[in-house]
Amino acid sequence: MHDIKESDWKVFKRLRELALERFCERILGEIAGISSDGAKSNHERYLAIYRLVRERNKEIEPIFDHLRRSTAVQQICSFRFHDLMTEEELRQFSPELVDSVERILKIYNKPIEVVHEEDDDDAVLERRPD
Repeated sequence: MHDIKESDWKVFKRLRELALERFCERILGEIAGISSDGAKSNHERYLAIYRLVRERNKEIEPIFDHLRRSTAVQQICSFRFHDLMTEEELRQFSPELVDSVERILKIYNKPIEVVHEEDDDDAVLERRPD
């Protein structure tokens, strides 16, 4: 990836903080749901919360770590993919950056189709052009 412009970088740093807050809010909501589940013992709730936090820690690293201009486009795509950045917020970036993000997400979200099956174990998968 290439480095983003200074103006986009300033917007990115601000929106990254909002995305991080949303991610943490989501996790805390999940924890609250587990914590209030009276059908489970305290120990079961503790274990469920522990597992959840471990899982979310694995998710947070690729989304938020490595704060660099060279990784900003990838992170913006992750924010959009995980519903941590709104369409309106995305539009605060330069049109060129918005276009790049939308093209990447379009490719990433394109369904994978089986185009040739030799047998059940050797199916060939590819993203089909529009």
